[in-house]
Amino acid sequence: MNDYVISIDQGTTSTRAIVFNHKGEIISSGQLEHEQIMTRPGWVEHDAMEIWANTREVIGQALTRANLTRHQIASVGITNQRETTVIWDKSTGEPIHNAIVWQDTRTQEIVDRLSGGNTDRFKDLTGLPLAPYFSATKIIWLLENVEGAREKAEDGKLLFGTTDSWILWNLTGGIDGGVHKTDVTNASRTLLMNLKTLDWDESLLKTFEIPASLLPEIQPSVSEFGVVESNSLLREVKVTGILGDQQAATFGQLAFEKGDSKNTYGTGNFLIVNTGDEIVHSKNGLITTVCYQIEGQAPAYALEGSIAVTGSLIQWLRDNLGIIENAADVETLANTVEDNGGAYLVPAFSGLFAPHWRSDARGVLVGLTRFVNKGHIARASLEATAFQTSEVMEAARNDSGVSFKELRVDGGMVKNETLMQFQADILNIPVIRPKVIETTALGAAYAAGLQVGYWKDLDELEQIWQEDKRWEPSMTDELREQLMADWNKAVQRTLDWA
Repeated sequence: MNDYVISIDQGTTSTRAIVFNHKGEIISSGQLEHEQIMTRPGWVEHDAMEIWANTREVIGQALTRANLTRHQIASVGITNQRETTVIWDKSTGEPIHNAIVWQDTRTQEIVDRLSGGNTDRFKDLTGLPLAPYFSATKIIWLLENVEGAREKAEDGKLLFGTTDSWILWNLTGGIDGGVHKTDVTNASRTLLMNLKTLDWDESLLKTFEIPASLLPEIQPSVSEFGVVESNSLLREVKVTGILGDQQAATFGQLAFEKGDSKNTYGTGNFLIVNTGDEIVHSKNGLITTVCYQIEGQAPAYALEGSIAVTGSLIQWLRDNLGIIENAADVETLANTVEDNGGAYLVPAFSGLFAPHWRSDARGVLVGLTRFVNKGHIARASLEATAFQTSEVMEAARNDSGVSFKELRVDGGMVKNETLMQFQADILNIPVIRPKVIETTALGAAYAAGLQVGYWKDLDELEQIWQEDKRWEPSMTDELREQLMADWNKAVQRTLDWA
């Protein structure tokens, strides 16, 4: 009997496999981190072969810990770090280069070359600004800088994918007939998909000089992508759901109605607001993207506020500064002081994403006095996450006209109750955490399960979601306004430095 659904959650810092039951509860999981390869300032790479090896291992961990076999798995869902770019040789299965990660800023020169000073050049077609963040310029860089890549691509010998496509191709047979596909949410992050047609746009491929043969086939997020062949533990199980990580979290938070929203606190922060079947072009620094698509139905679109550095700022405190031993220690350290001591940290390590879109910005720590200690720096780091979220929510409010009554949150950082209370205070609305905070993996599981009838429809999913905790705002308006004003001054210092 097919009692469970398994999600493969291929993230920026780790790969996980999580088994869910019919109530949306976690039965078991496996997780492995992979190396962050940073050889120059602004360069961030991953070893795609390490990611695939980890994927196989975490599937085994999850199944073994629950004592399950493939015969008990109804379907497989995949969710992934978006924009991260892998190009591989389809005859050998070997990547031609390390994967270039979404945070990587090496392609700014290509952006400048293509934009001619107008970074909104392709926004009407794609919903995206021309920025190093998205996949297209990463593809161009690889074709221009890896010896022989351009010729092989034009001869149809290479394949491109974000990490969902890389895992799907390997799972479904690899060099022995692997399926080369992606879903509409991941395709919408490449700068190559037309938002209206939901297909690769010929004019964009011509402009970027990217061969169409390089690209995967695009399908609805909830549809059948292929059957597992290269992993004996899941052999003959269908892959029936794929969503980019932030859209998967939106699906997992059941944000199915126009105006519904969620904010994910991970390596970066990502606010998504469902705009229904309407393509809303932002005038306030947000991007327009596909929220999800169920096979046989029209797509749902969304506005997104993408913040590059939040959880990875805590990793920086741990790995670069050494002021904490574990990520969880940041809350304890932050609570050794009453406030930020006047210190503000703007973590523009990869430039600033929404709503500023300045890849040349660099991080700053301002407001320092002799009084400031490591507790203040820890608190400033947490507050930076909340301040940046406030910026993108204000932009979303201005673009969509939605008046937010609450914010549903998920991701690893929502365990930090000090951060969640400050977030409620600075937004002046309740912040709500669900019982299952792994909503990225849960969303992929929901998508996969819907396609095979494991869950009947969206109404059945609505009955599963449960609130765990909420934080009510308690800050005075005067203090809130002063803190935001000081934050805005710190952001301006960041932009002035650039």
